[in-house]
Amino acid sequence: MDKVNLSEKFSLIDHYWDPKIVGELNDQYVKLAKLKGEFIRHRHEAEDELFMVIKGCLTIKLLNGDIELNEGEFCVIPRGVEHMPVAEDEVHVLMFEPKGTVNTGSTVSEKTINYLERI
Repeated sequence: MDKVNLSEKFSLIDHYWDPKIVGELNDQYVKLAKLKGEFIRHRHEAEDELFMVIKGCLTIKLLNGDIELNEGEFCVIPRGVEHMPVAEDEVHVLMFEPKGTVNTGSTVSEKTINYLERI
């Protein structure tokens, strides 16, 4: 059992929209990412996805409205719900996702990451 220092781990992340694994529990990864700009609109057919904002403000655009998350807030995007994360300024997020979750869900793009680095 190791403790994780979020500030230390975020300092190791150099690129936006490039999630890193920092832990595991119950067949899920705990991931950290730095976000800035718009991601792509996508959905995860079989996985729920938790976004928790550690630093900054994140907007998650949905088909029927937006969710704005500030520091210390989180939301769970249910499986099958189309969404697009948007960060005007740099945002640090913590995510819980099942191990097989691909960052772009069922949409393949230049932002798709098939191999996640552990830091």
